[in-house]
Amino acid sequence: MTRKTRTDAEHNRRLILSVARAAFASEGLDLPMREIARRVGLGVATVHRHFPSRADLVTAALTEHVAACRADMRAALDDPDPWRALSGVVRRFAEHRLRDRGLNEALFGSHPAAAAFAADRREQARALRRLVDRARAAGVVRDDIGVDDVRICLAAIASFRLTRSAVGLHRLVDLLLTGLTADGRLPADAARSR
Repeated sequence: MTRKTRTDAEHNRRLILSVARAAFASEGLDLPMREIARRVGLGVATVHRHFPSRADLVTAALTEHVAACRADMRAALDDPDPWRALSGVVRRFAEHRLRDRGLNEALFGSHPAAAAFAADRREQARALRRLVDRARAAGVVRDDIGVDDVRICLAAIASFRLTRSAVGLHRLVDLLLTGLTADGRLPADAARSR
């Protein structure tokens, strides 16, 4: 295999994965391989050469999505501001809800591909608990708020029926975050952080 052939093959693989991830995010994981190939502009045999089964392609797309979520959580854990860290995680979850609907539904639903990411979900849950504990210790959330309350907020966001406008979802996020705050008010710069 020549260097150019390897470069072309890697380019095709990245392109297939990029198109598939976007399609799965917006339309769900049931999109056929033939449709992915059509959108990429390659033959279905080329797609199968890189991803022998649809399950392989779904797993690769979910792996990228999980890596992005993991990076979001690491950034939150590194943020020295407890409120910004916690509220940022909630806001980014909402953004993923808007952009990556199909991928999120697969990860948090009963799709068979989600099983491979159970350890990641457990690690994310532990990290969320640390963020909530830190925010409570700093006094930026109500004393009676626990990680289960934040999970309820995330479930509300996940179940929000999306329309053409994201305004309703952003309003829901603001209301949920207001309910978590120690003084019942969002910080003045919260609207700018969206």
